Amino acid sequence: METRAMEKLGVKTSLLGFGCMRFPTTADGKIDETMAEQMLDKAIAAGVNYIDTAYPYHNGESEPFVGRVLQKYERGSFYLATKLPIWKVEKLEDVDTILEEQLTRLQTDYIDFYLMHAMNKERWDAMLQMGVVKRLEELKAEGKIRYLGFSFHDTYEAFEEMLCYRDWDFCQIQLNYMDANEQAGLKGYELTVQKQVPLIIMEPVKGGTLAVFGEDITEMFHAHDAEASSASFALRWVGSLPNVKVILSGMSTMEQVEDNLRTFGQFRPLNNEESKTIDEVVAILNSRVQNGCTACRYCMPCPFGVDIPGTFRTWNTYHMYQNYKIVRNRWEQMEESARPKNCVKCGRCEQSCPQKLHIRDDLARAQEDLDKKEMIL
Repeated sequence: METRAMEKLGVKTSLLGFGCMRFPTTADGKIDETMAEQMLDKAIAAGVNYIDTAYPYHNGESEPFVGRVLQKYERGSFYLATKLPIWKVEKLEDVDTILEEQLTRLQTDYIDFYLMHAMNKERWDAMLQMGVVKRLEELKAEGKIRYLGFSFHDTYEAFEEMLCYRDWDFCQIQLNYMDANEQAGLKGYELTVQKQVPLIIMEPVKGGTLAVFGEDITEMFHAHDAEASSASFALRWVGSLPNVKVILSGMSTMEQVEDNLRTFGQFRPLNNEESKTIDEVVAILNSRVQNGCTACRYCMPCPFGVDIPGTFRTWNTYHMYQNYKIVRNRWEQMEESARPKNCVKCGRCEQSCPQKLHIRDDLARAQEDLDKKEMIL
């Protein structure tokens, strides 16, 4: 198992981290505990020592389940990560109450890696004003937290403000080869290198999007290694960055565990030719975008309730990856009143669009394409 040293912390973690937010489930939506435990056991036996959960995962059932499973292992043999649910902190005392609940749920006396969960600028400002960061530092001094960090979803500017505020033990960002310039992105990665902050990566396969392609892109990857999965190339792209210390994978099947163990059991950074292929794949996927909507929302609100940017985001993603399954939940959960079929072609949106998109025609095309509910290929 590939490992990475966090020199400033004096710890060595497995490059593959087990993300506990996508366990297999039973028909009633509960964690399939038998299968999930087998998956965790297999990963740990292969050398995975970083286990990542959070308060809300699996409707609050992930932490208690993980806590039960890990009782069979010596506490010092793994690193346990969980997160403070910022949205539940209404007063400073809530920090202690929530952490104590998490320690009980996880059946442990301390958390190795504790994160302020899903931070953005608004939450950051609120936590600073409330004194949450200072209180977490005190809890670290008490030994209930070993290492303090945050997970992040916002702009680079917000990331820079947070990262530079203090000397963080680590931080966690979303990064994959399709989102290299989104949120903190590669620019944020470079800042962590400059600040010497060890980095944890989430969504390396973009929620599974980069695991399944049509034959054309699959063959591009197989030209390098006929036995390797498409997902392995996405994981290796992230792992080729030296300051990435853990790559989280939310595994849902034993097959995914086994595939990831193959990737990280004999880990190889991407070579030049493989990197060029990734660049070509990115260019191909971006070329399939149907229109240039930037989600600036100048077109909103639509007087007839149509979610214009939401529709175009779903439609463009559908064409990029040529797979309805990827956008199914997003499309089918969209309110009927917000769907493009409700457009009456008044043209108000087009008058406001900085990109000068043919919004009315594109909404009709989007409705037709997404109603097909099938793969494009």
